[in-house]
Amino acid sequence: MYCWGDDTSDWARPQAYRFAGSQTARAARRAAAQASRQRGGRRYLSRSAPELARVDPFGKKIATRSANPVVVAVDVTGSMSHWPYEIFDRLPLLYQTLAQYRPDVEISFVAIGDATSDRYPLQICDFARGIALEDELNAIYGEGGGGGTLRESYELFAYYLLHHARAPEASERPFLILYGDEAFYERVAAAHVRSLIGDDLQEDVDSRRVFAALCESWQLYLLRKPYGGGRDDAIEEQWLETIGPGRLVRLESAERAVDMALGIIARAWGRAEDFARNLSARQSDAVVRRLEDALDEVLQR
Repeated sequence: MYCWGDDTSDWARPQAYRFAGSQTARAARRAAAQASRQRGGRRYLSRSAPELARVDPFGKKIATRSANPVVVAVDVTGSMSHWPYEIFDRLPLLYQTLAQYRPDVEISFVAIGDATSDRYPLQICDFARGIALEDELNAIYGEGGGGGTLRESYELFAYYLLHHARAPEASERPFLILYGDEAFYERVAAAHVRSLIGDDLQEDVDSRRVFAALCESWQLYLLRKPYGGGRDDAIEEQWLETIGPGRLVRLESAERAVDMALGIIARAWGRAEDFARNLSARQSDAVVRRLEDALDEVLQR
């Protein structure tokens, strides 16, 4: 179901949807499908370390000339369980759907861990489009760590994006989709910035101020996996106070995580009807109704 190209034969209703676009777009999807077969399988689950030449954030800046860039940041710590794999597995669906709405879309993937305990707490992919996204994604290592503090280093990622990512030709505030389940640390640690990013930051920074500044230049949505154990309210309280209720989205399952992101962006880009057809061709009526109701709730806040 989640492969490059135009083939929808394994969808629940294979005749109900066809990827649209120009002849050039269709040719690009066919070429991507062929290139994907030649590359073989993805290496996300089989890696023992990231490909640092691609994803090391130290001294790195990312930039795109796209008018429609999107950043997809995923918490890859142990509490996220299989969710990162389910999200990354849907890369072709994510890109091909967005690309038919706005052909110049480019995506940067980010993996987030815990800078207090993990070896690779921040992995940053360059912006890319089409099959080149596979090469970026294959460089990521899902460390599966975390510090056991109900916090991960989302604030370190926010600092990086605020200071080291540029999209000068974006036609509007670009989308930032953040998948996670825990809270952030209240301070951006200067020591972590120096050692992991390379900035000569001398004092810790208030994380909430960093997120506030980030929300001025990016359309941030936290798509949140339930944590459980009676801890969700405390975690959500911090996020709600920081980014506001309209930017926090509760997810019902890993399988719907990418669908929710697609729905948010499609509606903002005026392509709600096409997204609804896409979803209906893949999922049962009950799943479609639940997700559409969730989107209505989010976007009406």
